[in-house]
Amino acid sequence: RCQTQPSCAQFRCMKVIGLFASLWAAVGICALLGTAIWRLSSRASEALRFELSHLQWILLVLWAFFMAYAEGFKGFQKSFSPRTAARIYHLASSTNLLHSLLAPFFGMGYFHATKRTKIVAYSLTIGITLLVILVRLIPQPWRGIIDAGVVVGLTWGVLSLIIFILRSFVKGKPDASPELPNM
Repeated sequence: RCQTQPSCAQFRCMKVIGLFASLWAAVGICALLGTAIWRLSSRASEALRFELSHLQWILLVLWAFFMAYAEGFKGFQKSFSPRTAARIYHLASSTNLLHSLLAPFFGMGYFHATKRTKIVAYSLTIGITLLVILVRLIPQPWRGIIDAGVVVGLTWGVLSLIIFILRSFVKGKPDASPELPNM
């Protein structure tokens, strides 16, 4: 038999590593987003301890709906979640050790991605970091109102990511391109 072909045991081992890498990516990304939801939820609930005016309640509801649409639906469900699920699905058949070890970062498109995907990933990270710093300067209850909308958008995002990941593995193919670089 040809020595370049992996043995059955090697093939099974590679498959297991790929599945663990996919699981590590999914859990890592969901944990990162879940931590943000957890931290922001406490700040949002802190705002609700204030006696909000009618205007503040109206803005809270409008902001939550806006963030559900803009961040949850447009940002996550239509872009980030399908691409990230496809990248996580790709990890299941990948034997690259670096991709497996850094699976959450691979899944989010920080490396081994198209130029556009990397630019979006890094730009969003920088932009979100700057927004977090700026929002910290805003007093309550306004800060909590902002955070409540972000919690709604992130929660939508995590749920859509989980659904896209599950769909990819159940269907045996992702709903979107993993946006890997051309080799």
